[in-house]
Amino acid sequence: MSTPAVISAAGYGGFWKRVVAWLIDAVVVGAGTGVVVATTLGAGFVAVFFGHWLYEALMTSSSWQGTIGKRAMEMIVTDSEGRRLSFGRATGRYFAKWVSTLTFGIGFIIVAFTSRKQGLHDIIAGTVVMNR
Repeated sequence: MSTPAVISAAGYGGFWKRVVAWLIDAVVVGAGTGVVVATTLGAGFVAVFFGHWLYEALMTSSSWQGTIGKRAMEMIVTDSEGRRLSFGRATGRYFAKWVSTLTFGIGFIIVAFTSRKQGLHDIIAGTVVMNR
């Protein structure tokens, strides 16, 4: 089991850092899934859905504790106690982002206004994004 991170010393990952991390990840996943769709003459559209989910859940539950974008922005994703996420919790966080999306993006915007810089998906999954 990994040791909990010290949440108060590192600080929480803020809204704009998370936006930049998301843009980096969109390029990475878009390029990867785009190649699959192009090489399968369109039959790989399933890869778009599964690619995003597996990329995020596997990377977030790995020892990196975040995606390439989060790593580039020097952030990690932890549970509320500062521990590394399980694949199941990382998967739950990924799908909870659909709830944040269905609120017309308000679930993401609240990151800028909550004390622990949590989006609705973070609150649902019991996670926080911290600076490394």
